[in-house]
Amino acid sequence: MHKHLLLLCTAAFLGGVLGGALSVQWLVPKSVEAQSPNGVNAEEFLLLDAKGKARAGLGLDAKGEVGLVLRSKDGNRTLTLSPDDPLVIKLVERGGRILWSVPEPLGKN
Repeated sequence: MHKHLLLLCTAAFLGGVLGGALSVQWLVPKSVEAQSPNGVNAEEFLLLDAKGKARAGLGLDAKGEVGLVLRSKDGNRTLTLSPDDPLVIKLVERGGRILWSVPEPLGKN
């Protein structure tokens, strides 16, 4: 009886070790490769407030144009910086009216 108990414990131990080793290969998702030590790659960076609302963003739009967007705390004003836009820098109110821009829109002189 003692030999059977020892054999059963040994088989259970080896089965557990083997099963654990194999499950790591099949069940655990592959890890993401680390980024390079001197940079981070992404299409968009967002700065969120305590409520999870985006207050600032740096990224690419649907046309691949780069831009930086800063939004006021109350959400009424947005400051954008985009070298691809004819108005490189602009401050816009919630309704879409441009409050200030560089260069100024044509005909506003």
